[in-house]
Amino acid sequence: MGSAYSIWKNPDTTPMGDSEPTFDPLLGFPNGRKERVMIATEQEMRACRIDKEDRDYCAHHFLKLEQCRFENWPFVVKCGAEVHEWNKCYYDDYVLRMKEYERERRLLERQKRKKEQQAIAA
Repeated sequence: MGSAYSIWKNPDTTPMGDSEPTFDPLLGFPNGRKERVMIATEQEMRACRIDKEDRDYCAHHFLKLEQCRFENWPFVVKCGAEVHEWNKCYYDDYVLRMKEYERERRLLERQKRKKEQQAIAA
């Protein structure tokens, strides 16, 4: 019920999931932020025929997993470490996206509060 309720209750301060951030990504980070880098190249992903929806920041783990599966077929259970790394990467990516969503939501609420305070003061 979470996001659907917040969109209904606070539509002006609830960011849409796939929208671009409306605030400066460096706002609140005086020393800058660590930039996310794609480790797997587009050429490698195309050569391995990775689907477009799987071409993300975890693609290099997926490539290692597919290589392990190829080398250990039919005993793919030997690739448990690679599966774990891939799942951990997806979990970390999910946590980062949720933090970005929460940051955007809080900045929108802050902007709304400031506008209300300016309207009261004027």
